[in-house]
Amino acid sequence: MKRSAVTTAALVLALSLPTAAYAAAQPAASAPVSAVAPQVLPIGVAVGALPLAVEDRTGYQRTSFRHWNSGDIPADGCNTRAEVLLAEAVEYPSIGPGCALTGGMWISYYDEVSVTDASRLDIDHMVPLAEAWDSGAAAWTSARREAYANDQGQQASLVAVTARSNRSKADQDPAEWLPPSADALCRYGAEWTATKLRWGLAVDEAKKDRLLGIAAGCGGTDVEFTPAP
Repeated sequence: MKRSAVTTAALVLALSLPTAAYAAAQPAASAPVSAVAPQVLPIGVAVGALPLAVEDRTGYQRTSFRHWNSGDIPADGCNTRAEVLLAEAVEYPSIGPGCALTGGMWISYYDEVSVTDASRLDIDHMVPLAEAWDSGAAAWTSARREAYANDQGQQASLVAVTARSNRSKADQDPAEWLPPSADALCRYGAEWTATKLRWGLAVDEAKKDRLLGIAAGCGGTDVEFTPAP
């Protein structure tokens, strides 16, 4: 599901530019729209569709995935991290020079914590960069890895959560780590699966078994994903 990036950019520019300059910048603020329709599958079917493969972390470096870049809309002056924060705010922050955010409120769904200071939030890669490398991204171009690391084309790919919960997760997969909030489990399993399917990434047997176990307790949960360009 595509974030409302155009709306975010419009709000940012309206706050930071004079009216005439804002109007002139409007064409540059139009984000590309994917023509590929999202696919929706019951969670058990979606997990079953994940390809199986042995994972290999040989050669992984976090720097192989450039982030954060200038985001979906370079004209807004915000990088990917800030654009995700703006898209996920439940109370909109004030935007200062250099896209500095003050005020606002976010809900970290991993641990059900309300956050009013953006600096206390991390932007988590739903499927960590190391995990992506293990399961297919090692063979990608650097440009595709950058696209993955800054992916706002599907809301599940990047999520604003408390720094504590994100750093507890680190680069672990669902066989090793799950959100501390029991209410987050079905959403987390669905979003992990959606990200893997979007980018054509494999899973090993331990991950697939854990995801199938999650799916068994999440009847009625759908997985929505759009294949990455």
